[in-house]
Amino acid sequence: MRHTISVLVENKFGVLARIAGLFSARGFNIDSLAVGETEDPTVSRMTIISKGDDKTLEQIKKQLNKLIDVIKVVDFKEGEFVDRELMLIKVAVNAENQKNVLEAVESVGGRVVSALPGSVSAEVAGDSNKINGLIELLKPFSIVEVVRTGRIALGTGEKGMKADGKPEVNE
Repeated sequence: MRHTISVLVENKFGVLARIAGLFSARGFNIDSLAVGETEDPTVSRMTIISKGDDKTLEQIKKQLNKLIDVIKVVDFKEGEFVDRELMLIKVAVNAENQKNVLEAVESVGGRVVSALPGSVSAEVAGDSNKINGLIELLKPFSIVEVVRTGRIALGTGEKGMKADGKPEVNE
């Protein structure tokens, strides 16, 4: 089962290593990890995507909550969050296929960020299906490079969290 975990942590040296080590020690792989400052520069939010059984996840959540630099842990269930990912992709092009590459990028709402002789670089943001869809569309061409941010997630309704640890307010 895939889990989306959001962790608020104090923005300090070594916190990421301790959390990654905790997952590793339990034999729990991290499929995606995104970390960034929140509205409070002393607090960072980690979005961790991992697969595993519920029992192991419960143990990891308990261990995370024991870490001194962890402020709050939320395990999002399906329907309780929205998530997005950003991808930059570079595709080799020539005079015959450049138009097709540009159309493929635009068909998923992507945007060309660089068009040089011989290559086109584009960005696309969206859920994993949209990102993977563009990769599939561009596979017949020569994909040179792909860079993905990893997923970030934001709780809907009251299932989110603010940097001060208080629940978000429904509007």
